[in-house]
Amino acid sequence: MVDRLGIAVVGFGWMGRVHTQAYARLPHHFPQLPLRPELVTVADEVPGRAEQAAQQYSFASATRHWREVAADPRVRAVSITAPNFLHREIGVAMAEAGKHIWIEKPVGLTAQDAGAVADAVAKAGVQGTVGFNYRNAPAVQAARELIAAGEIGTVTHIRVRLFSDYAAHPEGALTWRYELERGGSGVLGDLASHGVDLARHLLGDIESLTADTAVFVPERARPTGATAGHTRATGGELGPVENDDYVNCLLRFASGARGVLEACRVSVGEQNNYGFEIHGTTGAVFWDYRRMGELGVSRGTAYQDQPVSTVYVGPGAGEFGAFQPGSANTMGYDDLKVIEAYGFLRSIAEGTPYGATLEDAVASATALDAMTRSAQRRTWVDLGTA
Repeated sequence: MVDRLGIAVVGFGWMGRVHTQAYARLPHHFPQLPLRPELVTVADEVPGRAEQAAQQYSFASATRHWREVAADPRVRAVSITAPNFLHREIGVAMAEAGKHIWIEKPVGLTAQDAGAVADAVAKAGVQGTVGFNYRNAPAVQAARELIAAGEIGTVTHIRVRLFSDYAAHPEGALTWRYELERGGSGVLGDLASHGVDLARHLLGDIESLTADTAVFVPERARPTGATAGHTRATGGELGPVENDDYVNCLLRFASGARGVLEACRVSVGEQNNYGFEIHGTTGAVFWDYRRMGELGVSRGTAYQDQPVSTVYVGPGAGEFGAFQPGSANTMGYDDLKVIEAYGFLRSIAEGTPYGATLEDAVASATALDAMTRSAQRRTWVDLGTA
């Protein structure tokens, strides 16, 4: 028997749309789920946005006030896709109201914020899933299994990159993303949070780090109206960019491995250039998000001049089989969010976490806070004392 699960989405910018579309696709890709999402209500403070979303996606109701969602008995699970500075308040309130939450990273502005949401989720006994979507790529899952099986020997070092140009244009509007009080740490929360999660997911806990950060576009024009995504603004009053455009970081893992993480939101010529290179004592594995279904794999006993083979992942790698019938068929970003939605509803159905959890969010946020502290002090920071 299939149980209906009342769903609400809080915040209907681009990510709110992605979550909503993921819910709609779940029955097609994962028909075995004993839960079926039912779109109950959508909340957004921008006048008219929630109503438009309700009409387009068939939500039963719309509101400008997220607290009405917390009080709505029809709602059993909530997607929190509002701006970063609202994550803690909304996340805690929804958990305390007994709602399961699927919340976008970085779950607030600090590790303290993420910890508050994690504590509320644990105390309420609800499920909490976090939007670290890149770990859901079937090739990433295949790489994780390959590493765990010792296929490349003992991992020695990893390089994680996250380069994008979404903030490269100097006319990009000075939205909440560029303010400390509302956007937090800038590129650290936007992109480096994903890098930390990938690194931990593949190699285990990070023990210490040292980082350097920079702002390369110091001023932007304030928008004169409501914004969504990465809109441009001209003619508005100029204001300072308060958080970082760029970070590079050296990592030391509990396993003894070393790492380099680099992220930038103003990289001209780079569009979603995300990926990793992992080397071990007998081999290596490489992944580029823009070639999502491929892995570069080197393994064997040659050591020197050992070749790299391109492996096209297929059914059997992660959740690939729910989307495509054979290797080398392509998947996209939205598919990763469908996988994330599947993990969220499966967690609710079975009472066991699947996918990235609030504990993962706390670990990522702790590393981001340590990066900020390291850049300020120009020193190594131990994450056990961060």
